Parts: sequence; C-alpha cells; structure tokens
Amino acid sequence: MIKKKNILADRLKDLPLLFIRLILAYGFFNPALMKLKDIHGIADWFESIGIPFPLFNAYLTAVTEILGVILLMLGLFSRFISIPLLITMIVAVITVHGTNGFEAGENGFEIPLYYMIMLFTLVVYGSGKISLDYLLFDYKCKTESCKVKKN
Repeated sequence: MIKKKNILADRLKDLPLLFIRLILAYGFFNPALMKLKDIHGIADWFESIGIPFPLFNAYLTAVTEILGVILLMLGLFSRFISIPLLITMIVAVITVHGTNGFEAGENGFEIPLYYMIMLFTLVVYGSGKISLDYLLFDYKCKTESCKVKKN
C-alpha cells in the first residue's frame, strides 16, 4: 500500500514545479508590461525611491521580468532566469515593500517573499520534467550517448 502511494507521488512530483513556473510567469506578466508601457515613469519612480541609474535599472528590471515570463512558461533556463528575478524581488523588498510590514494588503513583503521562495525552489530543483529544459537537455542525457562508458 505504501509503495503504491510512493509511486503515485513520484509520478506527480514534477507538477508542483510546473505550477510554480506558471504562477510566477503570471505574477510577473502585468508588472513587466506596466514597466514597458511607461519605462520613463518607472525610471522617475526608481529615482524617487533612491535606486541608482534609474533608467538603466528600469530597463533591466522590465527586460528581466519579460524574459522571466517567457522562459518560466516554457520551462527553459528556469534556474538561470530565477536568479535575476530573485535579485529583483530582494531589491523590491528592500526599497518598497519592507517598510510596509508583512501584509500583502498593505503593500508589504508577503507576496515578494512567496515569489522568492518559489524562485529559490526553481534554482534548487530546476524546471522539472514538464519543461523544455528536460526535453532539450536532461532527456537526451538519459540515452546511452551521454553516459560515461566504463571499461
């Protein structure tokens, strides 16, 4: 009975990674579009809260978030894009959300914290089997050609 439960759990273990990727992509989508639509307004806001090189950082953040949306949805290079997205969330907590407390309703750091936990999960575990990362890289290495031949 326990073995049957473990087999079922093993078959489902890649679904949470897919859900995490899709939720993060959805969460970054509107903020990324907002930044792209009014990049100079975002740069002015960045300057007002003390972020250095505000126009550069506005573009950097917008491009990072757009790339994040695309790559997370596809499950392509998820580990790599999660690192700059994680840094973006840390900066958001330090500059905007941290002083508002924890509660999301008060613009606190609750939602960025959840994003950071999910992004860290992707850094550690990768995209999972339901991803282009798996199809392009890991799946190929399951064949004999990737295995080290022993004499």
